[in-house]
Amino acid sequence: MEWLTIGAFSRASRLSPKALRLYDELGLLAPVRVDPDSGYRYYAPAQLERARLVAWLRRLGMPLVRIRDVCDAEAGAAAGEVRAYWAQVEAETAARRELAALLVDHLGREDTEMSTRTESPLEIRCAALSDIGLVRESNQDIAYAGPRLLAVADGFGGAGARAGAAAVDVFRTLEAEPVPVGALLNLLENAVERAGLAVHGVTAAEPSPEEVGTTLTAMLWDGSRLALVHIGDSRAYLLRDGELSRITHDHTMVQSLVDEGRLTPDEAAAHPQRALLTRALNGGGCRGGAPEMRLRDARAGDRYLLCSDGLSAVVPERELRRAVQGSDEPEAVARELVELARGHGAPDNVSCVVADVRESAR
Repeated sequence: MEWLTIGAFSRASRLSPKALRLYDELGLLAPVRVDPDSGYRYYAPAQLERARLVAWLRRLGMPLVRIRDVCDAEAGAAAGEVRAYWAQVEAETAARRELAALLVDHLGREDTEMSTRTESPLEIRCAALSDIGLVRESNQDIAYAGPRLLAVADGFGGAGARAGAAAVDVFRTLEAEPVPVGALLNLLENAVERAGLAVHGVTAAEPSPEEVGTTLTAMLWDGSRLALVHIGDSRAYLLRDGELSRITHDHTMVQSLVDEGRLTPDEAAAHPQRALLTRALNGGGCRGGAPEMRLRDARAGDRYLLCSDGLSAVVPERELRRAVQGSDEPEAVARELVELARGHGAPDNVSCVVADVRESAR
């Protein structure tokens, strides 16, 4: 068989000699022969197909370690790997798009808005309710509804209840003073860091502190907007113009598999590891990645629901929607939601916060 020099192989594969030498070192694309005297590398024409696949995958931006897995897999599995990788890229791009939109909104607001926002004719009316459920021996959920803060935390591990309470207590301090215009995002980011330190203070004495932590979904009201911070698999929903939509993304293993196209939503709902978190708040801060942060302009008539997975995981969405669209009173809606979860067996703690944006009576 006639072998190709590295230069000829480079031209045929559209991979530079430098790249080919790197791929050789990594075991991704080794030459069939290396001259012991000159060190010249020689490749077989049959290797061109693999080389061209490597070149295309690099154009996708795929890391070399993952490219090796694709090249070594059978055709069907290789296609699945590429599909999963691209789903991950799209999810990360969507997250960056949201951050860009948040920054555009944040930077586009001038300090002259202060008077307009402090005189906002809107207010929120809210209620919080937490229930132990029908199976658990203790309640590790925290639900809080204050004048400017809404929060749900779902603790886990031996000190989960104290971890969730510590995180929410940090965010409650944000209610003490008006939110400075232009500082909302920094305020929230700092609060997440301080919440991580507070959780660390709770978990440090635990036998396995890395197994203790909490989810956190919180919304801070600044007079005309609600700023959202989300970590884990508690959820936030918005009811607007009769349509209920989820405004958070679960940070769970099964959700990542759904994002990658490896599971359907129905399969994820029945998956035995559906509660395995990929992001949570523990002593090390926000484990698994940065929290979601968003700014939402409020409208009179909006209704927000924050809840732990003890509600969302057991109550079908159609029943959830019907309950949220029910009574005009947040307290009544919160009670109905908890009763729905109990009616479905309530295998976990159940917590929810219901908040209505209304025109101020002042």
